[in-house]
Amino acid sequence: MAMRHSVVLDNRRCRGCTSCIKCCPTEAIRVRGRKATILPDRCIDCGECIRICPHKAIKSVGDGLDVLTRYEYCVALPEPALYGQFHNLDNIDIILNALLEIGFHKVFEVAKAAEMLSDFERQCIRSGPPAVTPQISSSCPTVLRLIRMRFPKLMGHVACTILPMELAAILARREAVEETGLPPEKIGVFAIVPCSSKVTAARESEGLNHTVLDGAFAIRDIYLRLLSPMKHLENVEPMSSAGIIGMGWASCGGESAARLGNRCVAVDGVNNVIRMLEEIEDGRLPEADFLELSACTQGCVGGCFNVENPYAAKMRLKSLMKGQPVSCNRFQYQGEDREVVRRDKELQYLPTFVLDQDLGAALNKQLRIQELESHLPGLHCGSCGAPSCHAFAEDVILGRASVDDCIFKVRERMRSMAGKEEADDYLPPPFRRCQSDSVKK
Repeated sequence: MAMRHSVVLDNRRCRGCTSCIKCCPTEAIRVRGRKATILPDRCIDCGECIRICPHKAIKSVGDGLDVLTRYEYCVALPEPALYGQFHNLDNIDIILNALLEIGFHKVFEVAKAAEMLSDFERQCIRSGPPAVTPQISSSCPTVLRLIRMRFPKLMGHVACTILPMELAAILARREAVEETGLPPEKIGVFAIVPCSSKVTAARESEGLNHTVLDGAFAIRDIYLRLLSPMKHLENVEPMSSAGIIGMGWASCGGESAARLGNRCVAVDGVNNVIRMLEEIEDGRLPEADFLELSACTQGCVGGCFNVENPYAAKMRLKSLMKGQPVSCNRFQYQGEDREVVRRDKELQYLPTFVLDQDLGAALNKQLRIQELESHLPGLHCGSCGAPSCHAFAEDVILGRASVDDCIFKVRERMRSMAGKEEADDYLPPPFRRCQSDSVKK
């Protein structure tokens, strides 16, 4: 069954401008017939295309608040990145109380679950070093899918823990069942997330065989709903249950700091993450014990679902942390309950770039791709609708494109037919031969 991605394309807005094809880290976008298309098996829901599209044709879709009506009792799981979206906010409890005003019955902070995961990781560190180093954080769904797709040799380096929002969902549902007496299926648990990849992860978990969330709302949608009730709250009940460590997970470096270790590296931005993974794969980063990899710039505060600039949001979070306790939560589960933080599904390689299931046929296709690519200009101009000449050659061999989609191949054919230099006039100006070149000939 194909993954239900949250990143979608609006064909009515798309103009086929090719801006998106160059930014995709997995070359998952093509432009054909003046419209972009997304190859679903290659998409990692990083949201880079959403940021770059000048026509707002690519967007990410979360759930609508109308899904709350399907459940008798609804729990909100706000990610700490939400707190950095509001101007002049000096009390997190204002946000948490306002969530109860817009249809939720209970609030369980994801920052609380993050503190429990941090404590669990510190306990693991004290019990002995990990079997494989450097260990890679498992907190970013985009990075997990990227590793499964492009760096399968590094899957053994990924930490065994589930996402903070998944741990929050498990614990929140348990609490709600105890408090209400309702069966679990009548309780809806919803995350309020900063990025498209976490919406997808709420629908199909990377680390759990069964999803523990009933949906996910975009921070930008909840933000608009919260503005009015936040202004008109008469009583603000104390609800915040997390400290500096849990809130720090919202920005890059927060998880590393929570481990209280010195040999940690924090990397943000999907292209920087890819370069770091390439170095690890090549064995060029032996001295680090832990890598915190965030696909978004500045971490979750830089997600495409946020309202505010990530640097401003990070500044506001730091301001909110002042006066907060370092941590309010410990991981104190024992026995079988201790396994609640661990994945019950092993990461599996995604054979996205496999050319054919038959090894011989795949090798033959690879040779044909290399042969065709050697006859292409190597300019990676994108005019063919593919992000690179290699991707175009692959599309041709796999039947997704025609050789004539390359404008330089068309020029060669026109020259052979007409025998004239005027064929250059059909090329975009940057690729035409200059007059001096023609004179030399």
